Amino acid sequence: MSLWTSLEPASATVDPGGSTTVRLRLRNTGDVVDEYRFEAVGPVAPWTSVEPQVLRLYPGTTGSVDLTFRPPRTPDATAGPNAYAVRISPTEHPEATTVPEGNLTVTPFTEVRAELVPPTVKGRFRGRPRLAVDNLGNTRLTASVSGSDNGDQLSYDIYPSNVQIEPGRAAFVKTTLKPRQIIWFGSKEDRPYTLAVQRSGVAPLDVEGTYVQRGFLPRWLATFLGVFMALAITFVLLWIAYKPSVRSMATEKLQEAGISTLPPSPTASPPAPPSPTVAATTPPAAAPTQSAGGAGSAGGGEEEEKETKAPERTAATAVQQLAAEDPGGRHICYRAYVAGKGWTDAVCDGETAGTVGEETPLKSLNIAVSGTKGTASAALVHNPESTDGRGHYNAPWSGVADGLDNYIGSTKKDAPNLLGFTINVDNGGGAVCQTAHVRHAAWLGMACDDPGAGEGFVFGGSLENDRWLEAVKFTV
Repeated sequence: MSLWTSLEPASATVDPGGSTTVRLRLRNTGDVVDEYRFEAVGPVAPWTSVEPQVLRLYPGTTGSVDLTFRPPRTPDATAGPNAYAVRISPTEHPEATTVPEGNLTVTPFTEVRAELVPPTVKGRFRGRPRLAVDNLGNTRLTASVSGSDNGDQLSYDIYPSNVQIEPGRAAFVKTTLKPRQIIWFGSKEDRPYTLAVQRSGVAPLDVEGTYVQRGFLPRWLATFLGVFMALAITFVLLWIAYKPSVRSMATEKLQEAGISTLPPSPTASPPAPPSPTVAATTPPAAAPTQSAGGAGSAGGGEEEEKETKAPERTAATAVQQLAAEDPGGRHICYRAYVAGKGWTDAVCDGETAGTVGEETPLKSLNIAVSGTKGTASAALVHNPESTDGRGHYNAPWSGVADGLDNYIGSTKKDAPNLLGFTINVDNGGGAVCQTAHVRHAAWLGMACDDPGAGEGFVFGGSLENDRWLEAVKFTV
């Protein structure tokens, strides 16, 4: 060994979004002049810079380099101790490469974002919004969700009422709003409400929404029924008060004329009706038929053949074919709309839809399932008005039954890029898995929902505006 090293200090602490520096001292214990190159290795290497990167030392002399750590304020900077190392490669003695190791503790931080999907719901007896809770911190988030409104006009059924979310993941909380009083007649009324995400020791995060309660019957129908009932009652009362005595007056007139009002004797038989006359009719002559070969035409020319365009092969087309071949199986088929290229071919059950490494964003996804009792999805898209560099959900969930096409995102010319998505099957009662390839990153790894633990959906992709989706894979 022709090299001596020392880290000062061996353990350091840094805040996400900040920086800290550790000094690495080394001495050339050999007998020749040597040049040393430095390279940070390990999980924290992307946040580490070495200055200088090359150091030349004479025998017996000592030098130093500075290691600067700058972890980002994102869920990628995992809270807690993180081992790091620096590879030192001597030019004259490459076999004497050494790797001193140290410890870097990243402090925890918490950042939570919540959004109602959709923010406004309408109904007569209930509304069913979903609350999307994103954990943007670097520690596991544990929180409870509750609802409130002015005047206690609504009741709240929240599932799950307590959530645990890993860093960089999101959870959807199902909420059922029920008005305490039904509007039988009249116009709709807006009922503002608040869902609060409560964490231990901090102020709750309030998310405001509106429930538009509709009347059971419209006002015009109530007015019409009221007028109709009033007229009906008036008519009945007038009929009772002024009912004409038609029967008694007719009887008196008949008696004055000497005509009996008694029924005829049962022995008298009524006169027989006249025999019907049947008019002879002649059916119309049948029109002459033309031979299939067109012999009745004057020119005798051949019929022109019309070109037919093959129907588009969507995800539903592909999954219906699989369902016909495997009636008892579970399948998912999908295709992606790639910017500047259009729709990819429909693929199924774990195959890749999209492009990898071309930095070409996806705009829309087309998904269909069989054997899973339907599927539902929602799209997280680029938000140009974001103040924190994050995307947003642009529309509520859309769902379809087995064998039908479900679309999220948009194929319009100026449609925003897809950043991520949520998906479930069987209204959250079945299992679905996904993996996504995002810009400036590899495949994120396969992730599945866990219906048995109350997680009836799975999120894939990224939350950041500049890390769009490039390709996806699904299995059920």
